[in-house]
Amino acid sequence: MFDRLYRHGRLFGIGLAAALLSACGGGSATSPEVEPFYLEEEEEWSLVWSDEFDVAGAPNPSYWTYDLGDGCSIGICGWGNGEDQNYTKRSDNVIVEDGLLKIMSKKESFSGSSYTSARIKTKGLFDFKYGKVEIRAKLPETQGTWPALWMLGSNIDAVSWPTCGEIDIMEQRGWDKDNVLGTCHWLNPNTNSNASYGEETNLPTSTSEFHVYKLEWSESTIKIAVDDSEYYELVFDATFPFDKEFFLLFNIAVGGTLGGTIDPSFTSDMMEIDYVRVFQ
Repeated sequence: MFDRLYRHGRLFGIGLAAALLSACGGGSATSPEVEPFYLEEEEEWSLVWSDEFDVAGAPNPSYWTYDLGDGCSIGICGWGNGEDQNYTKRSDNVIVEDGLLKIMSKKESFSGSSYTSARIKTKGLFDFKYGKVEIRAKLPETQGTWPALWMLGSNIDAVSWPTCGEIDIMEQRGWDKDNVLGTCHWLNPNTNSNASYGEETNLPTSTSEFHVYKLEWSESTIKIAVDDSEYYELVFDATFPFDKEFFLLFNIAVGGTLGGTIDPSFTSDMMEIDYVRVFQ
């Protein structure tokens, strides 16, 4: 959810990542040309952490904490992406009810912002390295909303972004509700700036139906899928930041780099999450 770079097509994305790394002499990222396929359930996984969102009220405080405000208090106004919302922990913006986590974006005047929303995270409460993540969710439909199910390196306070690494299990552009994105970010040491590799897949029912967004993360690969159909693979080595613990984040941004122009008639919209499960 920081400034990011996307391109259509697997070969172009691979070439971009490889070019960035070749220029700086740091690491190798290769993702061979493959057709999407269904993940084989051959490996045995054990559930190590989950939230089924079956207790009504605020999100479980043993699992979740919040990012609050507009980012200015930590020196990144607009959360580094020119976003227009102010994050709160009010029940108007985030609540568990009807067996679902509901993150709600609203058009309203609040602390100098014209929109509110919520961003929750497991930072300091649940961090993990390697495994499989499954998140069943339905996305907001309004133009200008930017939903994300993602992860950041737990050492972000010590090394900052993008050195900590970022894994975006799912994001969606505000102007394109028929596709979803998967992306990884890391530091390009040659330019001391963000390097990324992203892919997307067509999902025209993302805002009308629930889908399961999946991550499989090992010591050498990151794979991203929707409903078992894999569309993203990054192969990495020890020079990348993906060999450390990460934490989960869920949010809806409004406007900004991937939110784009906000529908003038927008009043409110939500992302609903049925469950999140982590296996190792």
